[in-house]
Amino acid sequence: MRPIQGLNHPPVYSLRVLALLPICLAFMLVPLTRAQQNAKDSMAGMNMETSVAQDDPAVAAKRLADKQESEFNHHFAGFMVILAGLFIVAEDKIGRRWPSLRYTWPACFFVAGIFLLIFSDTEIWPFGPQSPWYAITHSREDLQHKIFAAILLMLGWVALQRTRGRWKALWAAWFFPVVGAAGAILLLFHVHSGDMHAPHAMATMQHIQRQHRSFAAVGFGVALANGLAETPQKWQRFFRAGWAVMLIVLGLLLVQYTE
Repeated sequence: MRPIQGLNHPPVYSLRVLALLPICLAFMLVPLTRAQQNAKDSMAGMNMETSVAQDDPAVAAKRLADKQESEFNHHFAGFMVILAGLFIVAEDKIGRRWPSLRYTWPACFFVAGIFLLIFSDTEIWPFGPQSPWYAITHSREDLQHKIFAAILLMLGWVALQRTRGRWKALWAAWFFPVVGAAGAILLLFHVHSGDMHAPHAMATMQHIQRQHRSFAAVGFGVALANGLAETPQKWQRFFRAGWAVMLIVLGLLLVQYTE
């Protein structure tokens, strides 16, 4: 179906497809919820303190390296999200003097997406022995990391084309809120394959899940505010500024991530 240009004649088919994305994603992720619940049930009876009394130094070093890698990935992504939000907030002022800076915030999404695509799981080639196909078909965590990277790249690409004035159809305007909401839903089902024999493993997993729930809540708010900013109504100007501020809040949460 050929998209209809302009906001007064919505491409109904495209909007329906976009609107179904979060719903489909939620149904696809139901097995992940069950898997997480089963993992919690199996860990409930384990005595973590005694299991690590004689921990191997090599295992402890690997665990620390994985922790630092994961935290750095979240912090880097958060920094890029904050940078994107700041450029959006200042877009009206600096855009007149330096028009090329309008493309900076989509570039921030590109950089974050490429970084996560390459560095999010260093057990994958070229850093580790696993092939990308093996990793994403055998690890839900690796698969979700690559999906997050793809979402960032898609959001950056569509935003870039809209900033350049090439994509003016309604589906392009609603791509960010719909796909962003789908990404927020995915965060609620995020799988973190931590070491269950590590000290305080259960408390650590609960801490990680709480942080991801806060990421999801703020991320969904970003998507909703962005959608309202694209909708002609009384508070449109407020939401145009508000979604950028919420983007900065999301970035601040990410840079404070700990495991």
